Amino acid sequence: MLSPCLGRDDVRLALSEAVEESRWVTVVGPPGSGKTLLVRHLAETSSAAWVDARNLRSLDEVLVAALATLESETAPGDSLLGALGRAVDGRDGLLVLDGLDLDATGAGPLLQAVLEGTSEARLVVTALTTAGQPWESVVRVGPLPVPSQRAPLEGPAVDLFLRRIRSAGGQQVDLERQAHEVRRLLSATGGLPLLIEQVAVQSALVGLSNALTSVSLDQAVDSAHELLDAPSATALRRIGLLDFPAGLGVVARVLGLPVTDAAEVAGNLVRRSLLEVDAQGRFDMLSPIRGRARVLATPDDADAVGAALLAWAEEHAPAHDNYGAADAEWLRDLPAMRHAVLTACARPETRAQGYSVANRIFSSLYTSMRTREAVDILEGALASGDGPPEIGAQVARRAGIAASEMRGTYEGLWLLDRADQHASSAPRPEEQLAKTASIRAEMHLDAGDLASAEQEARRAIALDPEGSISRQATRTLADVYASQGRFAEATQAVSEAVPARMTRDERWIDLSARTVLARIAQEQGRIAEAVAGTRAVMAEARELAEDRVCLLAETLLRGLDPAWVPSDVQRESLPWAVRLPVLAQDGRDLLRRGDARRAAGLAADVVALADSARLGRDGVEARLLLGRALVELGDLDQATTTYLTALDHCRSMGMPLRGADVLDGLAGVAHRRDLSEARALAAAAYALRVPRMAVRWGYAADYDVAPAGPVPAGWLDGDDLGADVVPLVTAVFHRPASAPPSVLDALTAAERLVAERVAQGLTSRRIAEELFVSPRTVDAHLTHIYRKLDINSRARLAALVIGQAAR
Repeated sequence: MLSPCLGRDDVRLALSEAVEESRWVTVVGPPGSGKTLLVRHLAETSSAAWVDARNLRSLDEVLVAALATLESETAPGDSLLGALGRAVDGRDGLLVLDGLDLDATGAGPLLQAVLEGTSEARLVVTALTTAGQPWESVVRVGPLPVPSQRAPLEGPAVDLFLRRIRSAGGQQVDLERQAHEVRRLLSATGGLPLLIEQVAVQSALVGLSNALTSVSLDQAVDSAHELLDAPSATALRRIGLLDFPAGLGVVARVLGLPVTDAAEVAGNLVRRSLLEVDAQGRFDMLSPIRGRARVLATPDDADAVGAALLAWAEEHAPAHDNYGAADAEWLRDLPAMRHAVLTACARPETRAQGYSVANRIFSSLYTSMRTREAVDILEGALASGDGPPEIGAQVARRAGIAASEMRGTYEGLWLLDRADQHASSAPRPEEQLAKTASIRAEMHLDAGDLASAEQEARRAIALDPEGSISRQATRTLADVYASQGRFAEATQAVSEAVPARMTRDERWIDLSARTVLARIAQEQGRIAEAVAGTRAVMAEARELAEDRVCLLAETLLRGLDPAWVPSDVQRESLPWAVRLPVLAQDGRDLLRRGDARRAAGLAADVVALADSARLGRDGVEARLLLGRALVELGDLDQATTTYLTALDHCRSMGMPLRGADVLDGLAGVAHRRDLSEARALAAAAYALRVPRMAVRWGYAADYDVAPAGPVPAGWLDGDDLGADVVPLVTAVFHRPASAPPSVLDALTAAERLVAERVAQGLTSRRIAEELFVSPRTVDAHLTHIYRKLDINSRARLAALVIGQAAR
C-alpha cells in the first residue's frame, strides 16, 4: 500500500491533466521531493510499465531496461530503438522511466523519436531536469510548504513529520511545548519529503533536541554518518560503493563481520532510512544517498570492498570449471559476482584471478539458462585484456557458446576465433584447439549443417584423442547421426560417450547422450522405451539441478506422453536454442487440443525466430507443425508452400526422416486435391523409413494415405532424398499463376497476415490479439518483412499492400 501524497492535491491534479493531454510528461523536482511517489499513485489508476532508471547512464542501458520491463526483446538483426517503438505502440498504459538522468544519457531525442514513430505510445519520466523536446510536457514538484515562524504549526510537512516519528517508534510530540525544535528541524529539511522522513526517524531515535539540522540531502547523509557508531558508519560508506542490491552474505564479507553482526549493523541503517531491503531480502540504497556515501568513502574503504568481493567470489565459485548447477547459492547475488569478476579483470594484478572465477561460474550460468548474464560477464572479461592463455581460451569459447544462444547460432564464431588465438600460447595448444572445434561442431549442429558438424567433431577428437573433450565431441556425433537417421552409428557413439564411471563434471554429457537414445526409440516406434528413458533423464537432471537438460528432456516427453503436465517456465527468459523447441511443443499441444489457428500462429512465430537465429533443425520442426495446422485450417496452398520449403531444408541438411514427414504431409495435401501422385509421395516417405526401421509418428501419422507404386525417378537417391527432389515434387503441385507476380510474394503466410493488418491501420498489439500471437512475434515478423521488401516503415508497407490489392 502506498504512502499518502500529503499536501500534493494540486500537483496530482496537474499531473493527471498533463497525462490526459500529452503523450510525454516529465515530472521535475529536486531529490527527495516525492516525484516517484506521485507517479506511483498515478500508476495505480493507469496500467504502467515501470523502469527503475536511477542507475542508467547510457542510451543503450535505457533501451535495454525498457525492453526488459515491457517483456520485449530484439530478434537477431533488430535495433533496440525499433524494438522499443514497436513494443510501446498501441500499448494500453504508460511507460514510466523513474529517476532518468536526461543529461547523462542524452535520452531526450530518443524519446522524441519514439513518440514521432508511434501513434499511441505514452511516457512519464521523473528527472532532475527537462529534455527540452517538442512533445514534452513538464510538471514541476516543489517542496512541501514549511510553516513560518509566525504561522500555525500545521500542514502536510508537519503531518508527514509526526506520522514518520510515530511509525519509527518515537515518543509523542507536543507541538506546543516542542514547537521551536519542530520548526527548526522542518526548516532544515527545506520541505523535501525524503529529508523530513529522515529527520523524523532520527528524532524518534535520539529525540527532537538531539537531532541535527541539515539544509540539503548531502548534509542529511553527512549528519547521519556522524551520528552512527563506527561499524554502522563503515557500513554506510562501503555499501554505498556497491552499485547493486546485495544479500546479507555479501554485505557481511564487505563489512568484514560475521553474518549475525552484519545483520544488526545493516538493520541499524535500515531503521535510519539510509538503507532499504527489497522483496528478495537484499540490501540497497537510494541513489542520492549512495552518491553521498561514496563521497564519504575513503581509499581504504574502496580497497576493502574490492578485496572482499573478490574473496567472496573465490569462495562461492565452484572449485572446478565444469562444476556448477542451477541452484548454486551465489546465483542469488549474481550482480555481486559480476562486479567482482569485472573489477578483478580490469586490474592487471588480479586479471588472472578474475578470469579464473569467470570460467568457473559458467557452468551454473549455462545450466540455469542465464545466457544474457553469461555473455555480459565473459565478454566483459575478454574486453579487459588477455588473461592466462589456457583460461583465456576457455573463457572465449564459453562466451561464444552464450553469444550464439542469445544472438543467433553463428554470432559467437568470432569469439571461437579468439579462443584459437589464446590456444597458440597455451601449454597444450592441441587440447584447446580440440575444445574449440567441439564447440564449432555444436554450432553447426544447431544450424542444421550436419556435414560441418560431423567434420568439426571428428577434428576435435583427432586433435586430442585422449583428452577431456573426446566424450563431448562423440556426443555431438551421436546427435548428428540421429538427425541423419544413422541409428546404429548414433547408438555406438552414445556407448562411447557414456563411460562406465561418470565424473561429476561430465554428467550432463551422459544425460544428453541418453536423450539421443530416447529420440531414436521414438523414431523406431519403441514408445514405452522412449518414455522410460526420458523420465529417467529428467529425474537425474533434477537431482543435479541441470535445468537445461531437464527442460529439453521434458519437451521430448511432452510429445511422447500427452498426459504429461509441463513445468511452468518463463518462455521469454529462455535462450533461443531452448525456447524454440519449447514453443514448438506448445504449438503441438494447441493442435492436439483442436486449436489449429493458434497453433499455426505460434508455429509461424517459431519459423521466423528460427530463421533469424539460424536454428535450422528447429525451423524444419516448426514448418512441419505450421504445414499441419494450415491443412487443418483448409489453407492447402500455404500448406504446400510450407512443406516444400521444409523439404528443401531437409534435403540440404541431410535429414531424411524429417523429409519423410514432409512427404507424408504433401501426400495428405495431394489426397485432398485428388492428385494422382498422393500415393507416390507416401511411397517415397515409406522408402526413406524402411532401411532405418523407422515408423510414422506425430504429424506424419495424421495423414492416412497408403503408399503404393514405384517412387518416381529422381525423388530419392538410394536411401536419401535426391538432389532434384524439390523441383520434381514442386511440379506435382504446380498450377498456372492466377495473378501477376508481386513483391509481396516473398512473404510467408504469417507475414502476409501481419502486412494486411498493418494496411488496415492496426497496431502491433491489436494485430497480436487478432492472430493469437504475442506483440513480440508481430515485431519479429515486421523486422523480416522490412528486410525482405527493403522498406523501413509501416506507412510504406501499407502502401505496398494497398497497391497490390488495387491491381
